[in-house]
Amino acid sequence: MEKYSAFRDRGSGIAPFFPIPTQPAGYALPFHVFIFVVRIFFLIPLALAYFLLVSWLPIGSLGKKAILWCMLGVPGIWWIDLGVDGVKKGSLGQNQHKLPQPGSVIASSYTSPIDALYLAAIFDPVFTRSFPGERKVQRISLLQAMFQAFAPPVLSPTKDAKLVTLSDLLREKPDRCIAVFPECTATNGRGILPFCPSLLTVPAKTKIFPVSLRYTPADVTTPVPGSYFSFLWNLCSKPTHCIRVRIAEATYNEPPAPEPPRKNSFQTNLLDDLHPRITPSGGMSDPEKESLDKIAESLARLGRVKRLGLGPADKIAFIKVWSKRR
Repeated sequence: MEKYSAFRDRGSGIAPFFPIPTQPAGYALPFHVFIFVVRIFFLIPLALAYFLLVSWLPIGSLGKKAILWCMLGVPGIWWIDLGVDGVKKGSLGQNQHKLPQPGSVIASSYTSPIDALYLAAIFDPVFTRSFPGERKVQRISLLQAMFQAFAPPVLSPTKDAKLVTLSDLLREKPDRCIAVFPECTATNGRGILPFCPSLLTVPAKTKIFPVSLRYTPADVTTPVPGSYFSFLWNLCSKPTHCIRVRIAEATYNEPPAPEPPRKNSFQTNLLDDLHPRITPSGGMSDPEKESLDKIAESLARLGRVKRLGLGPADKIAFIKVWSKRR
């Protein structure tokens, strides 16, 4: 494992790109094979019917959500452990403002295709794809958001990609909330990767809800690209799965600082002109970095994990080494 030491976080030793091992079935293997076959028999036709037909029909969000809940129930996702900051159990009905609403933004962790499926079944958001170092996002469908969890990270958008800021997308879709995966790639859920700057385009008065999703068993995460069969096996061969959902209180971006007044030629020198443009955090100002740090800290607290220093570029290097091993 010495060659994988470069893909562990230096501060904590956590490896966010390693697949979670599956517990051996042992003598219960025939039972697991049986429920896998039965569930696949129902799950695949249901998914094909939804994505090829139902998602294009004008049946309303409630009808689509019902089918999405069936897709969650067939593989045994029976229990949803929901917790909302500042809301006592049993009083969620009186605190609907604590949940993502149309016109708000969801900053979600990203570990599995189930993330997007669950968010669609609950909040029906507009899904987006973020890129490292890019403030604009690409609007994608639910199916693309799910398959993105199986794909290797992309460091920059393609030339034909239609990019838009989150503020423009909010104006275009005022009746929907927007889902953002700011880590830009799927992990095994053991840490939070550095955020891309796409969330910085959210207007200052718009609510941003950090949402953490964790799974028990945790082997349904897909940190390694192309793990389709292992994901389906882990999902459909276990009797039950639990999703632990935690939603933090809404946070806001810092409003942009006003531009300093222009000085006349006698009061201006070269250092005065250069100083306001210095952004030590990869093109971000200090208030912008604080806004992202606040959301990342909330996600780390909700998931009971640590923030890591590894990013999508490190995962690309890990995939190359992992593929040679395989």
